[in-house]
Amino acid sequence: QVQLVESGGGSVQAGGSLRLSCAASGYSCCMAWFRQAPGKEREVVADIARDLSIRYADSVKGRFTISKDNAKNTLYLQMNSLKPEDTAMYYCAGKKFSWSSQYAYWGQGTQVTVSS
Repeated sequence: QVQLVESGGGSVQAGGSLRLSCAASGYSCCMAWFRQAPGKEREVVADIARDLSIRYADSVKGRFTISKDNAKNTLYLQMNSLKPEDTAMYYCAGKKFSWSSQYAYWGQGTQVTVSS
């Protein structure tokens, strides 16, 4: 079992930046950032595969950057040009197996609030 702990959330004004970190207790090949706003379904923001290929949700392309430091077992999400609609709880997730469609490991979340 891999434990995930997010940090770096906070409150910023629109146009600002935040960097989220997710410290993992062990290795996970494939990781992602999800977010969930009040009254909305959880959505994937960005994911990074075993081969380090990356995908982004259309809503964050060009503004967010996901990265992974395997030596430190840490996942990052650099968020620039933040908008009020980015306000949500952000979760880090990891897969147990690269072939799995499900994320087995989840963090507790870190709140991001963007004011206009």
